[in-house]
Amino acid sequence: MKCIVLPEKFDYDGSQISSLWAYNSFGVQEDSIVVFRGACDVKIEHMIDLEDRRANESIWSEDMVSFIIEHFDSVDLKLVYARQRLFTAIVREYLAGIGVETTRQGDDLFLKGKKLTVSIASASAVSQKIHFGINVSHDVYGNMKEAGIGEDKQVVGFMQAIGEAYVCEFEDIEKDLRKSRPLGVV
Repeated sequence: MKCIVLPEKFDYDGSQISSLWAYNSFGVQEDSIVVFRGACDVKIEHMIDLEDRRANESIWSEDMVSFIIEHFDSVDLKLVYARQRLFTAIVREYLAGIGVETTRQGDDLFLKGKKLTVSIASASAVSQKIHFGINVSHDVYGNMKEAGIGEDKQVVGFMQAIGEAYVCEFEDIEKDLRKSRPLGVV
């Protein structure tokens, strides 16, 4: 699995959730997590969540860290939602480690009762995709600045640490797969 942290600002509009985006944009043909910071404004045609789409909800932020995850081993929706929850737990664990207490409801994190993150998972004929966004600043919702993570250097460190933690989790899973004998085999 490969982690790419983009050094420049890059806005999220929802099109990045499409299959093979990392390959089309960066030549990455393996499982990947691409991390970037920029504004977020998801257009209705890119909205995956049908509840949000039917309610004509907007998904926006003036400054968000986005994680785009793609796995090619399965197109199972239940598995991608489990991976999305694992990713959310990794973010929550990291924040707790630096003294930021959040609460989790499914794939969402809350800070002081305000929604801190957005996330969606889906699958196509070739891969599973996850978008996880966390507000750096936002006038309505929770944000990293309220958590004391507002300086550019802190945000870059957060982006790198979370991307690497996810990659390490999957490298560890791969190692475990290769040491476990099947049931019924002596």
